[in-house]
Amino acid sequence: MKKVLIITYYWPPAGGPGVQRWLKFVKYLPDFGIEPIVYCPDNPNYPILDPSLVSDVSSDLTVLKTPINEPYKWAQLVSKSKTASLSKGLIANQKKQSILEKLLLFIRGNFFIPDARVSWVRPSLSFLSDYITEHQIDTIITTGPPHSLHLIGLQLKQKHKIKWLADFRDPWTQIGYHKKLNLSSSAHKKHKNLETSVLQTADEIVVTSQKTKSLFLDLTTKPILVLTNGYDFEITRDNTLDSKFTVSHIGSLLEGRNPSILWEVFSDLLKKFEDFAVAFQLNLIGSVSEEVMSAICSFGLESYVCNIGYIPHKDVLEYQKKSQVLLLIEENSKETEYIIPGKLFEYMASKRPIIAIGPAASDIEKILNQTRSGTYFRYDEKEVLRTLLLEHYETYKTQQLNVDSKGLEAYSRKSLTQELAQKLLK
Repeated sequence: MKKVLIITYYWPPAGGPGVQRWLKFVKYLPDFGIEPIVYCPDNPNYPILDPSLVSDVSSDLTVLKTPINEPYKWAQLVSKSKTASLSKGLIANQKKQSILEKLLLFIRGNFFIPDARVSWVRPSLSFLSDYITEHQIDTIITTGPPHSLHLIGLQLKQKHKIKWLADFRDPWTQIGYHKKLNLSSSAHKKHKNLETSVLQTADEIVVTSQKTKSLFLDLTTKPILVLTNGYDFEITRDNTLDSKFTVSHIGSLLEGRNPSILWEVFSDLLKKFEDFAVAFQLNLIGSVSEEVMSAICSFGLESYVCNIGYIPHKDVLEYQKKSQVLLLIEENSKETEYIIPGKLFEYMASKRPIIAIGPAASDIEKILNQTRSGTYFRYDEKEVLRTLLLEHYETYKTQQLNVDSKGLEAYSRKSLTQELAQKLLK
């Protein structure tokens, strides 16, 4: 078997979307003639834990670990709550940031470039250089964020005759929170220079959306492979659905993911239709910012909200499969046009109608249309959103609310891994 070294920060028991992509690739790579070797931190400061994901890790897998020194652990001595929010990506609008938040963000953005895990680069180079030589590794993969892991790949590539794939689960300097880091001009320039070096030095770039590929085509001459995220469970239609008209959102609802048009539509329907008010329930599964909850309450929806918080991934799948409607919300910004959240594919495989709200140009809309899995709305399309929600509710009352999706097999984790393996074996 061909050996491939995969360098990742997120690995079980880490929870959240960051761990899923390479956990699943690693699971299926041996089926296609590749032996994955995983390198990850020994003592990471994961913002979310999900021990249930450990069951997806084969006992035959080689997992290499070295210690990491993260500033978040020290920052917690100043403010545990603010540090936890920052490590989860819950960054408040600049006008609403406290002096402490602004200070923590300034330090994070200007002294830890490209991110707070950069101190792991140097010890990793020493450890992995010896390992690559001793075990004759000729292919490595780095995945970010955190994008500091790409610096490990950059320097290993410069030192060894190896093939290097740099996987970008999200963009680097074009990601939404980058503007919130209070960067100095010199720090911004350093980010851009590091990004350029990685994009121009890697043998191949892997991205999760066509929009990100289009973005990177202006930054590199290297080949770019689009490998979306996917789903990893059997698609069935025999799920027992909720008796109530449940509309469920899975994942973090940050300040920018706060569609007032949706809260207003819910509020209008509750006031206009008594039976809707009896049947309706809004499930929020994951971290929800104070700003979003405040907006929801301002429309009088608090008594209809079931705020579940973070739960293990296996339980998330159960909620998806039994919900009447699945809700996907992306921030209304240019930067989020490049993002296809991993939950989209699990939503589709759950065979429940999807309502998505996001920016004007997004690959999410194309995928929903191609697979007939749901409907995409922009932030100014309140009336058509209201019409569809009411149609879904009327169909729910007849117990016929379903979707007739197609082409989902292309997004199975095993199919996507096969495509990756073909690249690695060339």
